[in-house]
Amino acid sequence: MRRSRGSVSVFFSIVATGWVSILVLIIVGGGRVRAYQRADNIAAEAARVAGQAIELPPAVEGGEKRIDPARARLVAQAYLRDAGATGTVNVAEDGQTVEVTATVGYDNPSGFPLLGGRTWYATGAATAVLLVG
Repeated sequence: MRRSRGSVSVFFSIVATGWVSILVLIIVGGGRVRAYQRADNIAAEAARVAGQAIELPPAVEGGEKRIDPARARLVAQAYLRDAGATGTVNVAEDGQTVEVTATVGYDNPSGFPLLGGRTWYATGAATAVLLVG
């Protein structure tokens, strides 16, 4: 009877270590998924804002509607900055499409180097097309 003494403690410590590891992976993985979603949402909204920055004189006169590249970059970068992200804004040569990438940081609560270190970055991308109707 004395030989089995403490065997439950060893079993529990092994199982508890496994459960804690799984819990940490779930928390870190969930945080990374949320960071990717946030980056995609910020990129989409920045692209939408940039797509609304059209060249006014030709549009008001009934001419061709085109995205103003300088204003589009300015408003999209302002949106990215206000959202706490960094990124790039590219307006197509034809002035009908704008592409935005957004990068956001995610602070890893575990801090384990095997799980990506302390800070990890997620990048999202979006494209807005000017619809002329």
